[in-house]
Parts: sequence; C-alpha cells; structure tokens
Amino acid sequence: MSALFEVDHAVVRYGPVEALHADSFRADAGQFVAIVGPNGAGKSTLLSVMAGLRRDFTGACRLAGRDVREWPRREMTRKVAFIPQSIDLHFPFTGLEVALMGRAPCTDRLFESDEDVAAAHRALSMTDASDFAARDFRTLSGGEKQRVVLAAALAQDAAALLLDEPSAHLDPKHQVAVFELLAARTRAGALALIATHDLRLARRYCDRVVVLDRGRVAAAGPAKEALHPEVFARVFEVDPELWLGA
Repeated sequence: MSALFEVDHAVVRYGPVEALHADSFRADAGQFVAIVGPNGAGKSTLLSVMAGLRRDFTGACRLAGRDVREWPRREMTRKVAFIPQSIDLHFPFTGLEVALMGRAPCTDRLFESDEDVAAAHRALSMTDASDFAARDFRTLSGGEKQRVVLAAALAQDAAALLLDEPSAHLDPKHQVAVFELLAARTRAGALALIATHDLRLARRYCDRVVVLDRGRVAAAGPAKEALHPEVFARVFEVDPELWLGA
C-alpha cells in the first residue's frame, strides 16, 4: 500500500545549481516528521514540491499514489494544508478572518457557515490566539501572527499538515505548545511534516527526521538516529553538545 506522501529522487534546479535532490522517502498518516538542515539546505523547496506549488522538478512526488502535479488545486487543498515560512497580508483582516481562510477548501459556499466560524474559533483556541480574533492581523507581533496562521492550517482539517518553521518567532512556551499540538494531531491520524530549526524539540517529539545537506538527504530515520552527534557535527558544523546535549 502506498504512503500518504512518496518522494522519489525529486530534483529542483535553479539554472545550473541543484537546489534539491531528495532521495526516496515516505511519510504516512499518523507520523510527525521533521525536515532539518542548515540554511539553504532545501527544506522550503522540498515542502513546496510536496505541497504541489512547484511543477518544475524532475523525479516524482506522489500524494496518495498520484503525482502532485496531477492533482487539481482545490482537491489538493482539501487534503493538504501548507503554511509557508512567512505570510504578509496588506489588507485589514482580523485574526478570525485569517483563521477562516483555512476553511475555504472545506466548503463550496460563497460565505462561511456557522460551522466554519466555530471551527476557526476552535483552532484559534488551540493555538492560544483567541485574543487576536478581533485584532487587525497587521498589528500583531511575529509570534502572534504565527499562531493565527497555524490556526488557519488547523481549521482546514486536512489529512496532512506541511508547515515551514511553524515555531519561528515563538517564545519557549508556545514553541513547546506547537510541538505538543502537532504531536496530538498525528496521534489522531494526521500527518505533520515540518521544516524546523528547533532541533531539540524535533528530537523529542518527532517520529522521524529527514536531515538535508546541500539539497540532499544526509540522514533519515528515527529522530535520535538521524540526529546522531556525528551526523549533526558533519552537517551543521557545530558541536552537537551545544544543541542536543549529546
């Protein structure tokens, strides 16, 4: 049986530069997977391929056995919630309105229903962002925006969450809360696949870790194996004791 996501030598090039060459790996429902690596290692590029936002790659990336380039966009968004590294909104949307954007794939109606509004409020509560429901999104701090955007992804209620640095800008309390929340979602059957620099939290909470180095998979497997001190020192070029307590 095929996994929810299957990547098979997906290659992205920027001119002559090979930005990504992801060897074969699988990610399935109920897993919490972290993609880690130095800046420029290809983490965001890999997520954009898996989210169906890039079609200029060779090799294969399949969602539920079907190439992501073949999925109609609306059908794709009903199965996959994707949050990029940063979102800039230039209109006066409230926090609730941003969270409601996550409900768009769930309905064919022009206006949101009471059910949609309730789902958005539940998601804001889960990310400790209820206080921002009536606030202008543009006035929020970076961490506050991050919690509202995560709520939008949760409100989408998709089978897979693809999140690029979901704990960026957050204080330690909310960093832990995000990982706890995603771990709970995977226990409920969803796939959570995140790009992150929170290596300690990835090692503690994630089932699997994929380590990228210069666009290639340097290690993959259970968190403590993939983030073995030898791998860590080679890829990140820093003493692992400083980050992993190894």
